[in-house]
Amino acid sequence: MKLSIIILALLVQINTTLFAQVKPTKTLINNVEIFNGKDQKTLKGNVLIENNIITKISTNAISTDRSGATQIIDGKGKFLMPGLIDAHVHLLFESVPQMQAMMSDFAMLNLMAAKAAEKQLLRGFTTVRDLGGGSLTLAKAIDMGLVIGPRVYSSGAFISQTGGHGDFGLPTDVPRKIGELSYAERNGMVAVADGADNVLMRTREQLRQGATQIKLMAGGGVSSNYDPLDVAQYTEAEFKAAVSAAENWGTYLTVHAYTPLAIKTAIEAGVKCIDHGQLADEETAKLMAEKEIWWSLQPFIETGTSSFVEGSANRLKQIEMYQGTDNAYALAKKYNIKTAWGTDILFDPKVAAQQGTKLSVMTRWYTPFEILKMATSANAELLRMSGKRDPYQKGKLGEITEGAYADLIIVDGNPLENIKLVENPQTNFLLIMKDGAIYKNIIEK
Repeated sequence: MKLSIIILALLVQINTTLFAQVKPTKTLINNVEIFNGKDQKTLKGNVLIENNIITKISTNAISTDRSGATQIIDGKGKFLMPGLIDAHVHLLFESVPQMQAMMSDFAMLNLMAAKAAEKQLLRGFTTVRDLGGGSLTLAKAIDMGLVIGPRVYSSGAFISQTGGHGDFGLPTDVPRKIGELSYAERNGMVAVADGADNVLMRTREQLRQGATQIKLMAGGGVSSNYDPLDVAQYTEAEFKAAVSAAENWGTYLTVHAYTPLAIKTAIEAGVKCIDHGQLADEETAKLMAEKEIWWSLQPFIETGTSSFVEGSANRLKQIEMYQGTDNAYALAKKYNIKTAWGTDILFDPKVAAQQGTKLSVMTRWYTPFEILKMATSANAELLRMSGKRDPYQKGKLGEITEGAYADLIIVDGNPLENIKLVENPQTNFLLIMKDGAIYKNIIEK
């Protein structure tokens, strides 16, 4: 038995080494205009990277060893910024039509998600927070170098009550036998749990499997079929069960919620982050500010197109939710609530390709500087709430400072002046680096 364990450990080590991204020991990026992710004023200078960490930033020339071991990149005066962070993704569901996502084999979904993750990285998103759908395996595969993708803070399965935003079963699936699990549940995409004890168990299961934070459904959703938006989901006792498990593991709980009742119930139970919240009112916003709750908002606005059939229940819920977005951002700004940015793209590869556009549309409420700061250092602050469950603790994320991870983008143009540059990463992002490894470099061509 001991010999077999040793052999297995060696195989894991060999595979990790074989598939790890090859990167130079040192990389020097010269002559760039540096946006550090925190300050509006930029700095013209040079950046030295050793392994995967930024070790020196200087306006003066940085000397390198004469052995040729340092890779030198001429930035040609272009704009250097931290890699972008999307605080709300679903890698397994992002680019797959809903019916296919519900019916496909889990292995196939992972293969499709791996390709989606690669595309996200090549759009400049070097870190994402995955809020449900079973991405734990994919996150580990990316870290091992088996596939290409961003750093993933994975929640594992999203946890939902029966009939909640996360119960995607067929109408004929009830009544269910106690203990009976759907295919999606068995594969860790969804966890349907009712009652404090079951919620506690399912939360602990996600933590056991490596979740960095926990995601519960606190209210009605657009894409689910059994719950109007006004429906509050889970009791305070059920929330407290999940909160206690997460806190015992040193991390936090976020919830899907739109309405004041759903948001307030979650906060009173100890939830630290609200995702969405489009229908929040003034009183709710004040509570979020007082409790220092993170508000992970998405720029959901009407574009005239929808994946839902016009006039359908889902489409009507979508329109109702869209109508609250402007007010939600106004409240977030009025009460200076800690605000994160994310996309929450589901079931549509064409929309997924517009990830950068969903960042530039934020000019409806914020300046380009505020937008870029939110999608870099501010989002990184939210991710750090995972505490010791954070898999990336050796460096800082979302900023260009000494001691930060080398997650970088060189842009052809200044997005602080023209934020629309992020809409076309294929043309405008000349270099993309994650963890010190270069995944795109057309600046030298």
